[in-house]
Amino acid sequence: MKIIRHIENPLITPKNIKPSRPDMEVIGAFNCGVTQYNNETVLLIRVAEKYKSPSVSIVGVPMYDVTQKKVVIKLFDKRNGSIDFNDPRFVKTKDMLYLTSMSHLRLAKSKDGINFIIDEKPWLVPSDYYESYGIEDPRITQIGDEYYINYSAISQSGVVTCLAVTKDFVTYEKKGIIFLADNKDVVIFPDKIKGVYYAINRPVSAYFQRPEMWMSTSKDLESFGNHQLLCSLREDRFDDTRIGASCVPILTEKGWIEIYHGASKDNQYKLGILLLDKDDPSKILYRSEKPWIESEMDYEKNGFMPNVIFPCGLIVKQDIVSLYYGNCDENICLLTFSLSELLKSIKV
Repeated sequence: MKIIRHIENPLITPKNIKPSRPDMEVIGAFNCGVTQYNNETVLLIRVAEKYKSPSVSIVGVPMYDVTQKKVVIKLFDKRNGSIDFNDPRFVKTKDMLYLTSMSHLRLAKSKDGINFIIDEKPWLVPSDYYESYGIEDPRITQIGDEYYINYSAISQSGVVTCLAVTKDFVTYEKKGIIFLADNKDVVIFPDKIKGVYYAINRPVSAYFQRPEMWMSTSKDLESFGNHQLLCSLREDRFDDTRIGASCVPILTEKGWIEIYHGASKDNQYKLGILLLDKDDPSKILYRSEKPWIESEMDYEKNGFMPNVIFPCGLIVKQDIVSLYYGNCDENICLLTFSLSELLKSIKV
């Protein structure tokens, strides 16, 4: 089938984003939730920022302080031999692990799905302990006139999945944690199925370290149960190290299409396809044997995290699917494909 990458990729880069405050700089604009509202394409962009240190020997860690109720900068001296600065993403002390960057969600809108007007200020920001290291990788599910936004929240206690709800992308209500640590890559199905909501999620065992996809159900989108393993890692395949749901599932005449990401031992992120049963999406009817999409372009192969393609959302208009994806944990790109062609390629 034909997959078309947009000629202007990347569509959004860190240079397009205004920092949230003068002492911060944007280092990533990627992994955006996607939906349509008022005939516009709406993105909730994960914006990663780091502290602009005035000294090469000082590293500043941004984090939300629950006592002061604001983001503060914790400073560390590189000359301190007891602290590990080897990985630029982390500061490791004897007792704690800190992130050198912090993410929030920024709103962007477009009439044509290509040229976006990006808000100058953050839209969804950390506001409690569980979000103290930032909020990341949103997915947006429209149910009726409400938009349910689930996102990863990071703290010293791990990664949890939280939920927020909006009707107008002006105001929102945070509902709190819906999946405990360490669980992320959650996508919520856009319709009830036999009276309950379904959600794919990705818990990780502290003992066995197998990041795999699970299915859970809920009556109210806040309390989830009936947890069961959906699909596992596959040895010597593109998805042998970690897998997770990427986009909100699409209902078709063949079943639910779920575009998921799989990572290999060399940390290359590629996309696969699942076809799930219409009436019981815990049943897999089809799974890609080979990667459906992988890094081909220079901007996908080279960057902060090379060979990473990571979508968090898509839009379907008639037969054309617009898939927005993060490349190399830096920018936002766009590709399109025919839904009917995809269905024809799936043999069940």
